[in-house]
Amino acid sequence: MKLRLPGRRPADPTPDAATDLTAQLATSAGKGRPTPKRNEAQGRRTGPVPPPPTTRKEAYERTRELQAAGRGSARAAAARGDDSALPARDRGPVRRLVRDVVDARRNAGSLFLAVAALVLVGYFIPSPSVQSYTVFVWFAFFLVIIGDSFLLGRRIRTTIRERFPDHRESMRSLVWYGISRSTMIRKWRYPKPQVAQGAEV
Repeated sequence: MKLRLPGRRPADPTPDAATDLTAQLATSAGKGRPTPKRNEAQGRRTGPVPPPPTTRKEAYERTRELQAAGRGSARAAAARGDDSALPARDRGPVRRLVRDVVDARRNAGSLFLAVAALVLVGYFIPSPSVQSYTVFVWFAFFLVIIGDSFLLGRRIRTTIRERFPDHRESMRSLVWYGISRSTMIRKWRYPKPQVAQGAEV
């Protein structure tokens, strides 16, 4: 037995004794399960940490990759109609309702680009009869677009007054927003349509 001098701290237990004491305490307190290690308690990383860039060119390329990934995710969110990723002209529940009204119906304006391309081709055909027929088709289709846009505008006004009677946006601006969207091919519309054609809005 060693004598302890006054003023001195008791000697630390040996590493083996301390290890045994920790294991016993963990076993008694943890119902037979040893205390997890620090790296296990903090969680494991999903993969190795990439090394830091060694040159300015490598750092620039890595920054461009991160920016491209961010733009891709933001564009995907905007295509889904997420307000946080949409531009100002497409944000808000009222604008979403206008898009749904347009996307739920078949619009004559969605054929505008196809008919315009056919009319342009007809103008270059060196035949007076074909050119006159092309002008007639273009004029008739233009009247159809006017009539369909009038019906679409009335539908937009009625739906917005029913759903959002206290909205502050200009009704003319909302109607023009819907008509301009209706003149685009459905697959090219952005944000992407969130309702099927023929659905009740």
